[in-house]
Amino acid sequence: MDRVLIEALELETVIGVYDWERTIRQRLSLDLELATDIRPAAATDDLAKTLDYAAISQRIARFADEHEFALVETFAERLAQLLIDEFSIPWLRLTLRKPGAVPTAAAVGVRIERGKRMERTQ
Repeated sequence: MDRVLIEALELETVIGVYDWERTIRQRLSLDLELATDIRPAAATDDLAKTLDYAAISQRIARFADEHEFALVETFAERLAQLLIDEFSIPWLRLTLRKPGAVPTAAAVGVRIERGKRMERTQ
């Protein structure tokens, strides 16, 4: 299966378990691998036949604006399910980083895979 990539997508949202975190917006960085078959789009040069990374990025930004979570785990899980449902994605890998959460680390975060990996058929 082919993959559409979105790397280092920067978002701001309310996220965190501490009271002070609930009063500010913090930066998250997101990497996505989205399974799809790009052959129909490549054959026709038609955006409608592939995953539209601009539309997906906009939807992720809207999700971050609309929700507040305590845990990055919850953000990642809910976002993954939303993307699978709304964009008919059979499989994805999502890496979510929260820079600055631990002073001695560049970032902390989670990486999840959801859905079923599909093998390309000829």
